[in-house]
Amino acid sequence: MDVELPWTEEVLKGETVGKKEVIAWIQEHATFQFLAEKKLKGALKNIAKIKSKDDCIKFYVELCETKAFRKEGDVDESSKSAASAGDSVEKMTAATAKLEVDSGPPKFKKSIQKKGNKINYPQKGDTVKVYYKGSLENGKVFDTNIHAQRRGKIQPLAFKVGKGIVIRGWDEALLTMSLGEKAEITIEPEWAYGKRGLEGKIPPNARLIFEVELMAIE
Repeated sequence: MDVELPWTEEVLKGETVGKKEVIAWIQEHATFQFLAEKKLKGALKNIAKIKSKDDCIKFYVELCETKAFRKEGDVDESSKSAASAGDSVEKMTAATAKLEVDSGPPKFKKSIQKKGNKINYPQKGDTVKVYYKGSLENGKVFDTNIHAQRRGKIQPLAFKVGKGIVIRGWDEALLTMSLGEKAEITIEPEWAYGKRGLEGKIPPNARLIFEVELMAIE
């Protein structure tokens, strides 16, 4: 089965994609044997506690190189009879938490800096290409692919929108932008990196401010 790779190794080394997103993608696509060997089976939150971002990048690269991708219909033989009451409770708790996050008004605000064409809007699954700059509320820039002296030499970030590859605030906000639009997007912690933050570079419960320019929709 051909699997489309969502990120390059260079993108993963930036701050836009967190290790939870990487782990989740590997869990979805890797064979059960690969997951067992790398100790990536189990609850995402627990694995994220013990695996570093560098570990996740290494596993991602190895998976892509070995093409140990799961085939449709594959079954995890080791877990057929391993379901437990504790497992069920954990799954129910996770589902409840998701419902709580999904409820209520959107957890981002958008201020348009440059209007788009108001005709072409991305749909879920489309590949979008963006230039961006991410800052904390104190103005500290934690990640960007905008460099004035190198503009035109650096390619915009490309990814499939609405698929959970990036933080939810990005997914939701980009679906409201038209081609060519540039906007400042303020994202609440719930739709960013939440209570845990991101490996010391983004504090817990941080509200994030992004400048995003939608360059292409494919």
